Amino acid sequence: MKKQLRNHQLKVLSQMNTHQKGQVIVPTGGGKTMCMIEDAKYQFTQNSLPKTMVIVAPRILLAQQLCEDFLELIDDVDVLHVHSGETHHQSTTKADHINYVTNNSTENLLIFTTYHSLHRIQESDIKVDTIYFDEAHNSVQKNFIEATEYHSMYANRCYFFTATPKHSKTPFKVGMNDEDIYGKVLANVPAPQLVEEGHILPPKVTIKKIDVVDDSRFKHEHDCDHVISTMDEIGVDKILICARSTKQIVNLVSQSDFCFELKSRGYSWMYITSKTGAVIDGKKVNREEFFNTLNTWGKDSSKRFVVMHHSILSEGINVKGLEAAMFLRNMDYIGISQTIGRVIRKGDESKKFGLICVPVYDKVGISTSRKVQTVVDTVFNQGEPAISVVRN
Repeated sequence: MKKQLRNHQLKVLSQMNTHQKGQVIVPTGGGKTMCMIEDAKYQFTQNSLPKTMVIVAPRILLAQQLCEDFLELIDDVDVLHVHSGETHHQSTTKADHINYVTNNSTENLLIFTTYHSLHRIQESDIKVDTIYFDEAHNSVQKNFIEATEYHSMYANRCYFFTATPKHSKTPFKVGMNDEDIYGKVLANVPAPQLVEEGHILPPKVTIKKIDVVDDSRFKHEHDCDHVISTMDEIGVDKILICARSTKQIVNLVSQSDFCFELKSRGYSWMYITSKTGAVIDGKKVNREEFFNTLNTWGKDSSKRFVVMHHSILSEGINVKGLEAAMFLRNMDYIGISQTIGRVIRKGDESKKFGLICVPVYDKVGISTSRKVQTVVDTVFNQGEPAISVVRN
């Protein structure tokens, strides 16, 4: 299946073809994954020798999703997963097994891994032809930077993809402004360009001010009232809710009338956290069923649902159909920008924007609303990436 590349993607690929290392800054929804896939396809055709490509993701779920995306467009390739998650493909976290699979593969090889497991590939001492870092702002973390620096030095080609670069202004911590590791910025695609060209939608921010009720005994009931009243006001069918904690989600569904209120309005509900696992309409399910259902509901124009999480769904997960993101928690600029990216993907013709709503009923809401406005102004009005800076 051949996909038509956009002009900015063609420019990215041209830069990758002439530079062996560098950063690609593209807003969420701008087609970063397609740039990786097309580059890999081109590299595989350059000679008859089998090549090894490594794709790094921040979470196992994203590694699995990237694998599906690559295999939609690339045939006749061996696949290895290096992480602790379940997969239908070969999988290991043992360095000697990685080495064995790589050195005995007679086909081109795609290795999908996470930042947590990247050091296993380093320990395997294999030759890496190209490595793609997805959501590359994660690579600057203390636990990941050694393996990142290693592959930057020893892989033949190395590229860092993100919508939200993380820089450093202290010599004690590494940031993506360290060109020795990350290379120069090869492409920086402004969000307004993608909106103007019709590839993504603009965000629309709604701040809902709610009277403060200072009574912690009924906090979950107040949370329920605030969320439901905000939903009634915005009037959309598919909503991502960013909760403050797993406890807030559990209290909403078990200690308030939230589920009853949703059902009476025709909404289904689902949530996923690292502590509770995945739940759909009160039934515990595995992650595969959760994401299959989420994507099915997202594609169904008649389905009304809310999906709640604390952090798992903020980054990289592609869900069709989401119309609004509701912030009940504060986040850093990267988290806010990534969350906005979940709802600005194009849907049916009736979807004109991605709705961002912040119920303001305490200090957290006030701070969150300011940050959201700042990110939207920076990314979508000024056309700059939402750069996060480490200062100490």
